[in-house]
Amino acid sequence: MKDKKLLNPECLIDLIENRRFGVEYQPIVSCKSQEIFAYESLARFYSANNTLIRPDLVYESLHTSPLSLFQVEYQQKKLQLSHAVDDHDIFVNLDQDSYFSSGVIGQSNPFLKLFKAFKKSNVVVELIENSEINDAIMSLAMIDNLAKSNIHTAIDDVCNPQSMISTSVIQLVNYIKLDKFVVQNQKNHNFMLLVKSIIDYAHSANKKVILEGVETYEDLQLAQQLKCDFVQGFYYRDHFKNVT
Repeated sequence: MKDKKLLNPECLIDLIENRRFGVEYQPIVSCKSQEIFAYESLARFYSANNTLIRPDLVYESLHTSPLSLFQVEYQQKKLQLSHAVDDHDIFVNLDQDSYFSSGVIGQSNPFLKLFKAFKKSNVVVELIENSEINDAIMSLAMIDNLAKSNIHTAIDDVCNPQSMISTSVIQLVNYIKLDKFVVQNQKNHNFMLLVKSIIDYAHSANKKVILEGVETYEDLQLAQQLKCDFVQGFYYRDHFKNVT
């Protein structure tokens, strides 16, 4: 367990019983055309007094109860898909533990069935890359399961200093999402050599690259100079924001 303060049981029970869930859709925009390619659906949670609760805090607290983790994550995914924008791909974050918490691993997995039943557009499942070896192993199993149903995957947080890069996972996903740490450290010459190598590999392997944390026109120019395919960030918030 990470060293992080968890939600108290009363708050967590209230959140689950009263379904204090929401979703925000952030656009993923083409570097070249500046048109929206897809939306990422982000989970939002609220307390009884309508105060936002950090999603990572909710999910960290839910990890102590696999069935509760499954229940909340599954309801969130149903909400995210039900309000998704027509004719645009939808990126959904899915924790590896959530995916396997139902105990159903094969093609009858509830999340997999939910994604396969979604017909409005393509679903792209984002996996979170972190520092635990077991998560990388679970990611590989999850990617394999999704790929058998032609569901694309993305790896999030690449180049975040607190995340681990699994070369096996990167080889299998369809999209590589570069963390905002890239924008923040663009003056670090040696670091940017690594970033450019990752982008070159992605394009050689027919993968697409998304740069996160784009907040200014200068950040967009950086993405274009790096030859990223897509960008995501607050630079587009006022133009394309969509919250449910």
